[in-house]
Amino acid sequence: MGKNFHVVKHDEGWAIKKEGVKTPLSEHRTQELARQNAVLLAKHDHSEVVIHGTDGKIRDKDSYGNDPFPPRDKNH
Repeated sequence: MGKNFHVVKHDEGWAIKKEGVKTPLSEHRTQELARQNAVLLAKHDHSEVVIHGTDGKIRDKDSYGNDPFPPRDKNH
C-alpha cells in the first residue's frame, strides 16, 4: 500500500500532498476538484485519500487499497 494523499487548503485554492513530500503534487480551484484527482492517484497507488477542512482538521478519508477487512463506509 502506498503513502496517503491529503487534500489540504493551499493559497487561494486546494492542493494534493503526498505523505512525506513537502511540495504539493497539484493545486486546484476547488476542494472537489482536488478530491477527484486525489482519488485517481490513490486508486493507482492503492492508498488512502484524506480530506482536510479549511481548519486543517480531517473531515473524511477513503481507502483505495486492498484492505481484507474494509470498514462499512456509509458516506459513499
